[in-house]
Amino acid sequence: MGDSANATIGGSSGGTPWPATCPRDTGATRLLFPVLYSLVFLLGLTLNSLAFWAFFHIPTTSTFIVYLKNTVISDSIMTLMLPLKILADSGLGLWQLKAFVCRFSAVVFYETMYISIVLLGLIAFDRFLKIVRPFGKFWVQNVNSAKILAGLVWLFFFALSLPNMILSNKQATPRSVSKCAALKSDLGLKWHEAVTYVCQVVFWTTLVLMLIFYIVIAKKVFESYARTERKDNKSQQKIKARVFIIFTVFFLCFAPFHFSRIPYTLSQTRSGMDCGLRKRLFVAKESTLWLAATNVCMDPLIYLLLCKPFREKVLARDRQKPVAVNILLGDAMLMNSNPPSATDALK
Repeated sequence: MGDSANATIGGSSGGTPWPATCPRDTGATRLLFPVLYSLVFLLGLTLNSLAFWAFFHIPTTSTFIVYLKNTVISDSIMTLMLPLKILADSGLGLWQLKAFVCRFSAVVFYETMYISIVLLGLIAFDRFLKIVRPFGKFWVQNVNSAKILAGLVWLFFFALSLPNMILSNKQATPRSVSKCAALKSDLGLKWHEAVTYVCQVVFWTTLVLMLIFYIVIAKKVFESYARTERKDNKSQQKIKARVFIIFTVFFLCFAPFHFSRIPYTLSQTRSGMDCGLRKRLFVAKESTLWLAATNVCMDPLIYLLLCKPFREKVLARDRQKPVAVNILLGDAMLMNSNPPSATDALK
C-alpha cells in the first residue's frame, strides 16, 4: 500500500530509488490518467453520495446491511482521496502536496480499496450462509457479530497501513517527492514489499472463496427450481447473470491490478532490472490501478441489484408484489405451505 501514480514506491533492497538513468515517460501520467481519474471521481462522488444518503435512512437490521454500509464508507473515503492523487499526478499541486500523497492519502487509498475487497467477500459469504444455514443459527449471521467482523477488517488494514505512513520519514524536498521511495527508510521499503504480498494473499483468497460461494449458490437455486417445477429458461438465465454479477465486477476491477502488482513492486524494490521493463511495468500498474479505482462507481450500481431496501429508497417506490427469485438480490418468493427452498432461504 501507499504508492501513487507519479510518486510511486520504489527503490532497491538497499533503499536506492528508481535509477536516474531510467526516466519515466510521464505523458500518460500527467495528462491521460488525471483525466480518467477525474471522471471516476465525479461519477463515484455522485453515486456514493446517493448511496450514503440511502443507507443513512435504512435501519441496520441484518448482517447484509452491515457489510453494505461499511462498503459505502470505504468507497466514499477512497473516492475522496482521488482529487489529491489527480493534483499530484498532473503536477498542478505544490511539491508539499506530493509529499502528503506519498505519506498519507495514497496509503489511505490502498487501505480502503482492500477493505472494500474483503467486505465484498463477506457479502458473498453472507449470501452463501443464507443457502447453507437459512435459519440463521450460525454466530456470524448475528448483526452484532457482523459489526465486529467489519470492525476487525478496518483494524487489520489500519495496522498494515500505519507503518507505511510512519516509515516514510525521510526529509521531503521538491526533488525527492517525485518518487515515494526517496521518503522511505530501508525498513519502510521492506515493509511495503511484505504488505504487498499480504494483500495479494488477501485478494486471491477472497476471489477463490467468492467463486466457490457463488457456484454453490447457483447450484442450489437451480436445484430449487427443478424441485418446484419452475423451469422458465429465461428466468434461469436472468438469475444466473445476477448471481455472478458481483464476482464478475470484482474480478474485472481488481484481478488485473493484482496480476501486475508483484512484478511492479519487485521492479521498485530490486536493483538490476532492465529500464524498458521497468517502464512497461509502471504503465501496466497505473492502468490496472485506474481500473481498480472504477470499483467505487460499480459498487453503488450493484447495490441496486443486491439490496431491495436500497433499491426502493433510491427509486422512491415501495411496491408489494411477488418478485422473481434472485439469490443475490435476496428477494423472497411468496411464502407457501411447502418447506422453504434454497431461494426462500434468502429472504
